Parts: sequence; C-alpha cells; structure tokens
Amino acid sequence: MKLHRNLVFAVIDALNLIFNEGEYADKVVQKVLKFDKRWGARDRGFIAETTYEMVRYKRLYTEIADVKAPFSRSNLFRMWAVWAVLKGIRLPDWKQIEPTPERRIKGKFDELTKIRKYREAVPDWIDELCVKSLGEKLWTAEIAKLNEPAEVILRTNTLKTTKEKLRKTLLDEGIVAEPIKGYPLALRLPERANVFVTQAFKNGLFEVQDASSQLVAELLDVQPGQRVVDTCAGAGGKSLHLAGLMENKGQLIAMDIYESKLKELKRRARRNGVHNIEPRVIDSTKIIKKLYGSADRVLIDAPCTGLGVIRRNPDTKWKMQPEFLEKITKVQHDILRSYSKIVKPGGKMVYATCSILPQENHDQITSFLASEEGKDFTLEKEKKIYASKSGFDGFYMALLIKK
Repeated sequence: MKLHRNLVFAVIDALNLIFNEGEYADKVVQKVLKFDKRWGARDRGFIAETTYEMVRYKRLYTEIADVKAPFSRSNLFRMWAVWAVLKGIRLPDWKQIEPTPERRIKGKFDELTKIRKYREAVPDWIDELCVKSLGEKLWTAEIAKLNEPAEVILRTNTLKTTKEKLRKTLLDEGIVAEPIKGYPLALRLPERANVFVTQAFKNGLFEVQDASSQLVAELLDVQPGQRVVDTCAGAGGKSLHLAGLMENKGQLIAMDIYESKLKELKRRARRNGVHNIEPRVIDSTKIIKKLYGSADRVLIDAPCTGLGVIRRNPDTKWKMQPEFLEKITKVQHDILRSYSKIVKPGGKMVYATCSILPQENHDQITSFLASEEGKDFTLEKEKKIYASKSGFDGFYMALLIKK
C-alpha cells in the first residue's frame, strides 16, 4: 500500500482535534474531508476509516506507543506508526516518523490483547460497570461486536417508494443494497458508499437508520389519523418513520428541548414529503402539561449513555465520565413520569434507549410501573437488543399500554 503524505497528515490533524480539542469524531471527519477537493473516494475512505479505527482503539495504541494525553504531534505520529505496523503497512522514510521497533510493537500487542480492557480499548470504569451489569460473557461478546465498524443501513421512505423500487433505483446509481430478514423497510449495503450524494437520497426515497433503531417506530403500532407525540424527537429519524407509518394522516407532534434539532427535522421532513409533523420546542413545562391525556401514542426515545451505538460514535467511550450514568438515569426517571401523562386512557407508549445497560432500561420500566404515575400502565412487550446477537446496534424498547 502506497502512503500519501497529505492523507496521513489529514489523519493526524483529525486525531488532534478529537483527542486534544475534544471535538466529535463524526464532525471532525466531515471537516477534514473538505481540506482537499482533489481527494477521490479511496483517499477519503482512507482518512475516515483510519481516523475512526484509531479513535476506536485509542487505549490500545497509546499503551503500545507509550504516550499519554495531551498528545503532541510526534505522539500522534507514534500512535499512527503503531497502527501501520499492526496493519502490515511498510512505514515511509519521513522525518515525522521516528525509528519504529516493529518487533517490540507486535510483542506488546500480543501481550496486551490478552486483557479485554486493552484488546477492546475501553476505560476501566466502563469495563467494570458493564461486567457488573451484563455479566462477563455477554459484555465480552458485546464490546467485541461494538468495536466492529457499523454497516450502512437504509430505511425506505414508504411515502415515496417501496423497498423493491428503492433497490432498483439505487442499482441504477451503482449502489447494491440488500434486504434484511425481519426488518420490513431496511436495506443494507454490502459495500460502503456515500449515499448522501445519490439522487435517490436528494429525492427523499430513504433515510440512513440502523436496523435496530427502525424497530422502535414499528413497536409503537401507530395508525393513520391518530395523534402521536414524539417527545424527544431530536433531528427526527424516528419521527419521519412514524409519519410514513401514519401515511401522512393525523397529527404528529415532534418535541425537543433543542430548537436547532427541530429545524433540521423540518428540512428532512420537506425532503421526505412529510406533511403531518408539527415541531414544538420544549421551553417550559407548560408545553408538556397542555398535552396531558391527549395522545393515542407517545414515543419516549430517551437521552442515554449511547453505549449500544459506540460502533458509530467510538469517541463516546473517551468523552463520557462515570458520573454521567447517575445524571442520565435521573433524567430518564423524570422524563418517564412526566411525559407518560400525555398518553390518553387506552393509548400506548414506547420507552426506548440506544443503551445496553439495565439501569437505563428494564430497571427504569420496573421503577416506573411501581410509581404513582405508572400505576395505570402495563408492560405489553419489551425488546433487549444486543449487537453480539443481532449484528446491529444495541437498543432497548418497551411497549406500555394505559388502562
């Protein structure tokens, strides 16, 4: 493999922004890929994939390279040299790359990869927490799967096309997409491709959404003409799915505390041909109280640790602090008790997270059902989705019915 200096330098620039400046990996990669318009698909792929892999295995590479934060530029080059040696790439004769003891690197790699927290590159506290919460066997399998790069999964926009028509449309644009058994609207790409530049995407025929995430809206069992409230809508991936299942009929109120996310939802809704979404910013408790007892269906896609989706956001491992779990479970507890009041008698509610921790999932539902606010609800169904078993993101979802 021939290495190009400007591509390697772009990776080093990206790592500096992520590790030293605390910027988010996905935003950094987008920024860095704009540095040079002459880069082709292969060049861009090298930068993105190398950056993500080094973020994913940061602990392992820093340990082998014997460097500590904050990382100087020469530290980052040492880490990159470790990555290259382990990939079997011949190191170039550049002044930035010090003489690299390849045999020592491989020996240290063999030694460290016998220990899970180094092999899978996780902080001690996350490793200990997940062993305690999930058990040794499940956590070992789960973190190994969560360290694999995520596949590109699409969700068909049924307001504009069918899954089969979408497959043919994408094939005409040179993109192969395959159906996934058990996921009615999902297509997976056997080979990665930038689907956002396709005409099919610009025409709103699909959204990029993991297969596990697609199960959330399905579970809510929405019907055309209903009043549905998505209480933590964000930029609206699940709201758009709900709108499709509602066939654009009825009222879909999409709420969030961040106005900027709802603006993005409006833009996406226009592209998707969605007309029944009404975005509302939660700027006071009055917004919620006005809706009490009024909705046929309520979705609470709760804020969480995101430990089920670290394949997509590997820097989460390094940014999250131990006290965050206590803080976020308190937020989930409060949201469940407040937003559940929006469900009318006979209505249904789904509580979901992209976490694999029982503290954020089953334990929250058990606690809610035992509370004053939860006494009229019954648990109809729950799904605990693990990447090691499904092959897709880790998720939790519970369907509750109000008497």
